[in-house]
Amino acid sequence: MQSLYEDMQQRYREGALPWDVELPPPEVLDLAAALPPGRALDLGCGPGRACLHLAQLGWQCDGVDFVAEAVRMAEQRAEAADLAERARFHQASVTALDFLNQPYDLVIDVGCMHNLRGADLRAYVQGVARLTLPQATMLMFARLADFEHEPRGLPDATIRATLASSFNFSRAEYGQSRFNGVAVPSAWYWLTRTAD
Repeated sequence: MQSLYEDMQQRYREGALPWDVELPPPEVLDLAAALPPGRALDLGCGPGRACLHLAQLGWQCDGVDFVAEAVRMAEQRAEAADLAERARFHQASVTALDFLNQPYDLVIDVGCMHNLRGADLRAYVQGVARLTLPQATMLMFARLADFEHEPRGLPDATIRATLASSFNFSRAEYGQSRFNGVAVPSAWYWLTRTAD
């Protein structure tokens, strides 16, 4: 079985990117419109659609993805849209965010955390908690399956337990998403960073 990294590299090489559409999901659009611009962090940013949209609204956004081709695509799109000053992209693991030092008002994760397990999951949460201001908002999409193989996901209880030490869950919307033609349970979570 391919690792997640190998799978993502292959998808970018082959152009098999069903998530690469012009606009971010409606949940991201609605939240971005409701909040005053500030600093945002997009984890698993892919080709940059959320960061670019936020930058157009006046946000300063950092996107992080571990796939070099995703970061190149995002940077090219930022340059083409004259948004490179507001949307910056970094090739790095979401489990190693030490290179980022400025706190964020908003964190977006559309299908990243649900791929992590064990020490990687703990490192992700520690990094996100370190980088978010008290009362910052986190918006996350996750598949709620816990399969050995595709589609990757995490049970709702694991997501809640993992984030509970640093975030309050404001809202959750449960539904289904499709992955390679298979319907799997999923959820959108709205969270607020607790004060330390």
